[in-house]
Amino acid sequence: MAYLFDPAEAQEGEPETVTVGDFIQWKKTALAGHYDPTLYTATYVARISGGGNAEIQIEGTDGGGYFYFAVSSVDSANFISGYYYWQLEIVRNSDSERVVVDRGNFTTVDDLDVNQADPRSHAEIMLTKIESLLSGRADADVSSYSIAGRSLSKLSFQELIDAKAYYQGEVNKERREQDIKAGRGAGKSTIQVRF
Repeated sequence: MAYLFDPAEAQEGEPETVTVGDFIQWKKTALAGHYDPTLYTATYVARISGGGNAEIQIEGTDGGGYFYFAVSSVDSANFISGYYYWQLEIVRNSDSERVVVDRGNFTTVDDLDVNQADPRSHAEIMLTKIESLLSGRADADVSSYSIAGRSLSKLSFQELIDAKAYYQGEVNKERREQDIKAGRGAGKSTIQVRF
């Protein structure tokens, strides 16, 4: 296992999941092959899904042949948990001309060491809220959740059934991915044939 605080052992490429409050680092070696880190500035700009004013900017430094990116624990503690879209921008230092060279996404998750942290994914939370509505046991904050801009409490029965099926599929997919990542079998698939 790499020593996670050593810049020389930083992972190549962006993290897929970030824990709020963690120190994060990575490098982009191939990028430096095209854009000399002494002549160009590389900056990630990220925005949470659904938009809003909260923007994360992470500027790279010259790592000696690669762009090095790091976020302190103090800075990442200000991240809001959720799904983010990012773009990687290169600025030519001589004239400030900019190009977007890459795009992607990452997920930030709550630190379980923080009081009141909810470890569930967005899909798990939505599934729970929808099931509570369908069973007539909705909690007080269910109206603060929405799908496509419409409050869950305003959806028709059929829309709730459809949303439940969608989020159940997402939860199943997340769990399969976690099982694969943990080295557990992804579950057995049974193919039924009728003669």
